[in-house]
Amino acid sequence: MDEMSAKTETRAAHTGAETVARPAHAGTAPLAWLDGQIRTLYPGSFALVMATGIISNALFFEGRRGISDALFAFNCLAYPWLLLATLLRALRHGRALWADLVNPRLVFSFFTIVAATDVFGIALNLRGYGAPALGLWVFALVTWFCLIYLSFGVLTFLNTARGANVVHGGWLIAIVGTESLVILGAAVAQPLGALGTAIFVGIHMLWGIGLALYGIFIVLFAHRIFFFEFEPDDITPLLWVVMGAAAISTNAGSMLLMTDSGLRFLDAMRPFIDGMTLIVWAWGTWWIPLLVLFGVWKHGVCRVPLTYTPMLWSLVFPLGMYALASLRLSLASDYPPLHFISLGMVWVALAAWIATAVGLTRATWRSWRMRGL
Repeated sequence: MDEMSAKTETRAAHTGAETVARPAHAGTAPLAWLDGQIRTLYPGSFALVMATGIISNALFFEGRRGISDALFAFNCLAYPWLLLATLLRALRHGRALWADLVNPRLVFSFFTIVAATDVFGIALNLRGYGAPALGLWVFALVTWFCLIYLSFGVLTFLNTARGANVVHGGWLIAIVGTESLVILGAAVAQPLGALGTAIFVGIHMLWGIGLALYGIFIVLFAHRIFFFEFEPDDITPLLWVVMGAAAISTNAGSMLLMTDSGLRFLDAMRPFIDGMTLIVWAWGTWWIPLLVLFGVWKHGVCRVPLTYTPMLWSLVFPLGMYALASLRLSLASDYPPLHFISLGMVWVALAAWIATAVGLTRATWRSWRMRGL
């Protein structure tokens, strides 16, 4: 039953780019195709914005403004389009959206909205648009608050022993969304005076909540993959979120270390944050060779074809986040050798982004041709 559910989820993810809608008249065929794409929009599609934005931000800090700005321009189109598509899905296909929200296998994917909003907000803030960045942070915080209790309610009351598990469900995306609030919050809080002080307290708490959730989920994750039967269908790009969640926790911890809160009791936490940030970075680094090995086993040994799925963006994002987290940690710890790791990984992430973007383009074109448009 669990294997069948995994295959069902994978097929559902593929429909984000390969839906075949009902026949329509020639004049309405493009609109019918577009409506079909919206109806079956994968909840984790905002990972496209996350992956694009984090690589853009990393390249911005590396001084590669040309490529960074090009990726930022891409996100200026992708982010509002995905917001609009989600709104249209809620208005036109509310039942389909609600079915995903109460599905233990898919509900955590909605946290990509939170993370994408924060990543896009950071890009705006880097370019001097502080007010829109603050507005996006507030939107992301409200969305996170709604999703965090909805998702755990769904997991508690609607999941079963043979239902979603930590491997298939992408539960760690909740941690990514939580820690993304810390990063953007630290960036927008400083100019806000007393309100900024309150934000600093809040983001320190959010960083701790993210670590606590990671501690819970990683135990379940490790127990699942090391002590239960592992099939090729169990290996999806979502597995890389285990590294991405550690990387963004590192990034968030480094931001807290490099930002002056002005509060004594928060300053007293710095030694703890300093030590935990390094440990979490080391833990995320440890996972990279193992995740690569999983991919080699699935596609090389078991010969499962590598095809495009929207979940692939959840693989690209951790690569970019690891690059930026390594850079921020090198600055926070004043340890320059970590910067060389960042330099290498950012180009790996960009190559993965290009390959995935080609896959998305081909899948969209194939879907378009299948309707005879």
